Amino acid sequence: MSFNTPLIEWIGYVGSVIVAVSLTMSSIKKLRWYNLVGAAVFSFYGFAIGALPVGLLNLFISLADIYYLFKMYSYQESFKSIQVTGNDSYLNYFIGFYQREISEFFPNFNSSILTEKEVFALLLLRNEAVAGVFIGIKENKTLIIQLDFVTAVYRDLKPGNFIYKKNIDQIKEQGINHITCKTDNKFHQKYLLKMRFEATTVNSDIFQKNI
Repeated sequence: MSFNTPLIEWIGYVGSVIVAVSLTMSSIKKLRWYNLVGAAVFSFYGFAIGALPVGLLNLFISLADIYYLFKMYSYQESFKSIQVTGNDSYLNYFIGFYQREISEFFPNFNSSILTEKEVFALLLLRNEAVAGVFIGIKENKTLIIQLDFVTAVYRDLKPGNFIYKKNIDQIKEQGINHITCKTDNKFHQKYLLKMRFEATTVNSDIFQKNI
């Protein structure tokens, strides 16, 4: 490959790279989107060079991606959060199983807090599958978030919208009217802002939300 490579070959390379990148996506939805773009580009390339098998195969892949993306966006998902105690066996198993990932987003999380009296813990179900956990410590009328984690395949804004918006009454019922979270993770900070938290003026790593 050189700068003298014809434009059509560059298009083929671009399509191949996008398809390859799609296979690295942990989110099925992102995988479908990247794969759709890559397959569409590669389909154009196939037809342009007269390679009908390449063009037709990737056209079929593009149509399949469109079909499944349509199903994903039109499917009505079900969410439910179940309050559990800190010594719940499944809660502890889940945290232990995903400990490495949890430590990336919540490096200061320590499972020993589960033994504290004022712990508030939820198992988050998405279409009957456990998608994540939500854990906080109650101090008067404030809930201090210790862990808000979902597995990679479910890592979009829907779980957060359910916890912090649609199902916020479950937290209010605990006598909570204020939620805080401390994090220096830039991705988590962006997530909190989308959940309508605000950075405090005292410490930019502490975010709060009135409910």
